[in-house]
Amino acid sequence: MLKRFVVKKDERGALLREADFERILKSGRYRFFDPFGRLSLVTWKADAPMTDLGIVDYLLQHEPAVAAEHFERMELTEDQAGLRYENDVLVEILPPAARRFVWKGVVRHRLETVDLRAGYAVAPEVAAHLVQPALRGRAVMGLGYLLLAQVPAYHVGVLKVDGKVQRLMPAGVEGFWRFNRDIQVELVDTRLQNMEVSGQEILSRDKVGLRLNLAATWRYTDVLLAYEKLSKPADHLYRELQFGLRAAVGTRAIDELLENKQTIDEVVGDYVARKLDGFGIEVSSVGVKDIVLPGEMKNILAQVVEAEKSAEANVIRRREETAATRSLLNTAKVMEDNPTALRLKELETLERVAERIDRISVFGGLDQVLSGLVSIKNA
Repeated sequence: MLKRFVVKKDERGALLREADFERILKSGRYRFFDPFGRLSLVTWKADAPMTDLGIVDYLLQHEPAVAAEHFERMELTEDQAGLRYENDVLVEILPPAARRFVWKGVVRHRLETVDLRAGYAVAPEVAAHLVQPALRGRAVMGLGYLLLAQVPAYHVGVLKVDGKVQRLMPAGVEGFWRFNRDIQVELVDTRLQNMEVSGQEILSRDKVGLRLNLAATWRYTDVLLAYEKLSKPADHLYRELQFGLRAAVGTRAIDELLENKQTIDEVVGDYVARKLDGFGIEVSSVGVKDIVLPGEMKNILAQVVEAEKSAEANVIRRREETAATRSLLNTAKVMEDNPTALRLKELETLERVAERIDRISVFGGLDQVLSGLVSIKNA
């Protein structure tokens, strides 16, 4: 005939009669006369928010004193956000129009409200505590309602609200409320950066297909100006480098391009500097890394180079032969006018002959040998 119920010390309960709310039960042991088995008990953890808001709304409407005795009331308007603390530790971020009812007497509860009409920036101390949520001893619910942006050194952050650039963010941590607005932060490196424009296939003026690879070094001179005028400054720079390369290669013959690649660098650099003037971007250097020729053009150029070098070799050979002949002619004139020089030449010739003979037998003296040599030459 009696039904016994137990509510633990860390719980709160509600007595139901035929599944309808009867009254709130604090922790303890209860006995009720229930001959027909109509009573039942529902319990909740006392250190967690009340999940059955139907019972809370009933108490607020019909028994407000009971609701005030058992619950801490937390309600936000459409223009407010909330920070819910338990024992002075942030545990939850509440969105606008949120409702929380927590049990009194177990945990100290506190709610801080934020007026969203006053701005979209989160208090710096709150952002600093939440920037590394994985390192906290207790997780924070509702982090998705915030945008936490950490800007590293040598970078700036471009803050965009509803698609419009608002300001630049210095290095550090900042947080923003996402409610009622679209907020984005884009990180920008302010140091010198490299950009590769690879695999550009372009026809030269004489209709030769070339593949070129270009490298450029650039940086932002005015980040805010660049993002005000261009949606994607880096993409815009890449396209201008492409156009500049085509303007440099398409108006020149292949011989001119191969003889002086620096011409391409100068033309592309001047073109890009002119196109990017007033956009907050500066190109420090531009250089062509490679010029790749088609296979058949490589063979043709190799044949041309071989023919040029062969012709140069023939010219040098003829020049040397002419010089040797002229030298012989001068020597002959000297010998004709000077018998002593002729005699010295004869001795030189004899010396060359003697170098190739192991043994020489001379009869009649050296003069006779020389006379014989002269006779042989005349014959």
